[in-house]
Amino acid sequence: MTKIYTDYFLDEEDFDKNHFHYKKLSIPDGVEAKPLAVPSVLKPDKVSGNDVWYTIESIESKVQLLPGKATKTWGYNAPILGKTMVLKRGQHVHVKLKNSLPELTTYHWHGMEVPGPITDGGCHAPVYPGEEKEIEFTVNQPAALTWLHAHPCPSTAAQVWMGLAMGVVVTDDQEAKLPIPKNYGVDEFPVILQDRTYHKDNQLDYRADYDAMGILGETPLINGTIRPYIDVTTQKVRLLFLGGSNRREWRLHFDDDIVMTQIAGDDSFLPHPVKMTKIMVTPGERLQVVVDFSGYHEGDVVNLYTDDFKLIEFRIHNFEKDDSVIPDTLFEPKLPEVDPDLPVRKVTMDEHNMMNNKQFSMQRIDMKQKVGQAEYWDVTNTNTKEHGMIHPFHIHGTHFTVVSRNGHEPFPNEYGYKDTIPVRPGETVRLRVEFPLLGVFMYHCHIIEHEDAGMMAQIEIFDPDHPKKYHLMDMETLTKAFAEEKGIKPEDVWMPGMDTEGCGMDDATTGASQK
Repeated sequence: MTKIYTDYFLDEEDFDKNHFHYKKLSIPDGVEAKPLAVPSVLKPDKVSGNDVWYTIESIESKVQLLPGKATKTWGYNAPILGKTMVLKRGQHVHVKLKNSLPELTTYHWHGMEVPGPITDGGCHAPVYPGEEKEIEFTVNQPAALTWLHAHPCPSTAAQVWMGLAMGVVVTDDQEAKLPIPKNYGVDEFPVILQDRTYHKDNQLDYRADYDAMGILGETPLINGTIRPYIDVTTQKVRLLFLGGSNRREWRLHFDDDIVMTQIAGDDSFLPHPVKMTKIMVTPGERLQVVVDFSGYHEGDVVNLYTDDFKLIEFRIHNFEKDDSVIPDTLFEPKLPEVDPDLPVRKVTMDEHNMMNNKQFSMQRIDMKQKVGQAEYWDVTNTNTKEHGMIHPFHIHGTHFTVVSRNGHEPFPNEYGYKDTIPVRPGETVRLRVEFPLLGVFMYHCHIIEHEDAGMMAQIEIFDPDHPKKYHLMDMETLTKAFAEEKGIKPEDVWMPGMDTEGCGMDDATTGASQK
């Protein structure tokens, strides 16, 4: 008999609700239930053979989220969040990045294997107001839900808070053969989990809400919808969860402890499906589950909760019987061999604003690794349980596999390709990491205020036979640009969390190594 897991795997004492200015969720008065917004699919500008062209435009807009005045928001080709981009493995993708915002931004492909640092879209790839830039890459990775979000230093959190995040779905032939729900918007739904606080006239005020430990909003925002419901018209439903919050963890469970069958993680399907009644999504993570509503009848309502708060209503309609069975084997990850003579890399996340006891510096290379060479990384959360919190660790430009947690087996749903992994206070997680492409890439905590505050570092992926030099952006240039856009002096630019001196204003130790 297949085992059903009934806990979150992580320790309750480590949950965010036990630490640092935790805020409970609530629904503002007067908000009526409405259908979950399902982002439309982004149409390509042109398709020619295996090449496909898109335009992604960052825009200002307004959305009617609450009774009264509409909320000013930012989005990608949409008033808030963005349209879902669907890419197929093997495609060569050309993207025009257009910035119609009043300030610079970047376009980070979280979970996508693309070259760094420019195509990857971190701090080194600003697109200024009114500017257009073009990038291109080839999709060479398994089916997964990845995502695009803003990543300018150190304003990543503020821009994501305004709405700059969207799903990027990778499909492949293997997924197409699987007997799982895949009719987008009918039996397959993206679920972008976020939380926000609304101030006077229903507006966002990131500066008023700023918390160096990570911002928690009081109002849940799911796909840009407050108090959503889903009309269930099929027996089985596939939910693609994306942890899009700046800080909040989502501990999800259904009425009656309905079993969720997890079929995929961040960057691939799982090798084997895992059945659970509870599932936790930390910032940056993605988890795909299939839910079978066969035990319910037309007119029933089933609720999805986070802790004891109702997030989404599933309103059951009449549906036909579905005898499809999820296969026992979904995906076979390739596990590259690690040379036993290579040292294990040591990466620490310290306090709320340091990596290996250093704050981020834009022009400092903290580590170097040979392209295509797999290595072990030991990632440690050095905070104590009394004064610490879970840090979700993320690496740009690649995926990894989880080897162990404090020397023990990974959690049952961590087998497969990941790019974001929650690390508990005092815990060391060993990862098997291989970069397929050249470039400079960031690795950081995905509590976004923590990365903005300096819990971030950089690795250069090199080819010893073909050395390259990279022009790395500096904080002085970005600060002056922000100042010019806002019409203020550089010294008056509000840089939440990050000390600009520690971000490269005076520290340009390019090439420093932590082997």
